[in-house]
Amino acid sequence: MVLKIIWTQTAISQLKQIFTFYHDVANSSVAQKIINGIIERAILLETYPNAGQKEELLKTRVNNYHYLIEGNFKIIYWIDKDLIKIATVFDCRKDPSKLEVGI
Repeated sequence: MVLKIIWTQTAISQLKQIFTFYHDVANSSVAQKIINGIIERAILLETYPNAGQKEELLKTRVNNYHYLIEGNFKIIYWIDKDLIKIATVFDCRKDPSKLEVGI
């Protein structure tokens, strides 16, 4: 069964910030390659929704969050019936206490 992926506004905002940062410090080609990698990794969840590990930093939340790693980024998501909801994209080089999911 293939599930549908929904990106939250927080996750979309994170992708835009990541693109802008890498566009400014490198170039648009590098920025687009990073964004494409994140999106392609997330697409794997359509077929393999349980591929990601549990996100321990969010275990006290109502949703059962999991994550996949793509480069320096965590793609944090939860499964809601037949939907995979991407909560955020977090740069693993940041302080883990700054991990927030805007749901």
